[in-house]
Amino acid sequence: MADHILVVRGVRRVFGGVEALKGVDLDVVRGSVTGIIGPNGSGKTTLFQVISGMDRGATGSVMLDGREILGCRPYFVYQCGLARTFQLSRVFPQLTVLENLIVAARRHDRGARSRALELLERVKLEAYNEVLGSDLSYGQQRLVEFLRVLMSDPSVILLDEPAAGVNPTLRATLWDMVRHLNGLGTTFVIIEHNMDVISDLCQEVYVLSEGEVIARGSRRSVATNSCSRRISGSGAAHERFAA
Repeated sequence: MADHILVVRGVRRVFGGVEALKGVDLDVVRGSVTGIIGPNGSGKTTLFQVISGMDRGATGSVMLDGREILGCRPYFVYQCGLARTFQLSRVFPQLTVLENLIVAARRHDRGARSRALELLERVKLEAYNEVLGSDLSYGQQRLVEFLRVLMSDPSVILLDEPAAGVNPTLRATLWDMVRHLNGLGTTFVIIEHNMDVISDLCQEVYVLSEGEVIARGSRRSVATNSCSRRISGSGAAHERFAA
């Protein structure tokens, strides 16, 4: 039986009478990379908001490693081992790159500084450690945001379109880091529109549409589902996804 580190059951979220999430279920296997796809407005980011504690108005259940976290504050969820990135970059503009990382550490000591420098070196940004966040390119800001998530050594990382607007070189660096960390046991859930990325990284894929899961399974089984085919598109991109 699969070891599920994140289990979502019957999650519903209503905004002014509009159901953004309609009883969503999600099962994430420990050490896996799970993809979530769907059109804009399908509820993907809202689901991340609920899981991470940024939105505490949902009903249902979210279990992280056997502990109920639905409705808990974001800091508590973070302390439990779940971290996330956002659609838009959220670096602190008036802090240096190094400070942006250290501020996310659970303990602000020499170990945190060493960890931050190690991460910057791994993505070849060590020369930027004293550069202000506001002086980075957008792609560099996204990469720093991702590294900041790693400072707490989370067991589960939610990535919300992390490569959007990032140049190909930095994008490749980001995905290489995901592969490396996943190889070490970190679990990822990724919202991504690029079907090549989903096909390359994800063992299981969920398709959301209008707040509901309309398909789930391996990339191949999802690609052959008639509903998900309409979501992921047709032509060359879909054929690569199904291959």
